[in-house]
Formats: sequence, structure tokens, C-alpha cells
Amino acid sequence: QMQLVESGGGLVQAGGSLRLSCATQGLPFSWSVMGWFRQAPGKEREFVALIGRSGRTTFYADSVKGRFTISRDNIAYTVFLEMNSLKSEDTAVYYCAAPSRGIKSRTADDYDYWGLGTQVTVSS
Repeated sequence: QMQLVESGGGLVQAGGSLRLSCATQGLPFSWSVMGWFRQAPGKEREFVALIGRSGRTTFYADSVKGRFTISRDNIAYTVFLEMNSLKSEDTAVYYCAAPSRGIKSRTADDYDYWGLGTQVTVSS
């Protein structure tokens, strides 16, 4: 029973900030790569960011690089996504996910465990 629960989504104006959290249960969190993905209506799920087991390795989609920061707390079993300088193009449902193999992948199909998502809406 692997569970991931996102929180922190909401409505913000362009240029604003938001911090998403993903609480996990039922997996070896400290040994797991963690990723964030997002999906807008009518579009496929796309990669946003990932973080390695220790937190020292991170990767970001070009569209969010320099604006978003992924981090993790291996004591609290939680991963975060700090979102700054938000744009209307960032509007989507945001999901956290974990791969069973620990691979550092940007492909959604490589992830086995998913949360139900949290809505982020950026207005202008």
C-alpha cells in the first residue's frame, strides 16, 4: 500500500508564489527518487522536476527552471515544490510520483506510485 498525498494548490495571480507538499506512506522514502508532474486539460502529463534520494541531485523542465525549486525532508517523508514567478501557463493539476526502480526519469510511464493531484490556477 503506497500512498502519496499532495497539498498546497490554489488560486494565485501571475507573478505570485505557491508551495506544494507531498506526504508519503508505505514506501522507503529515503531510498526513493521523487518527481513532480503536471497535467492541463486536453494535454498529456508532463515532467516538472525530480530529486534524488539524498536531495543533492535535481532536474527541472526548461519551462520551470529558475522559477521552481524541488526539495525533500527525509525525516518527515515529504517532498516539496516551491513555485515562484508563476505564469498562466503553469495552470494545471500537479502530481507527485515515485518510481519503483529508483530511476531518475522524466517520463511519466517510469513512475509507479502517484498521488491524486492538487489544482494550481494562475490568473492574470
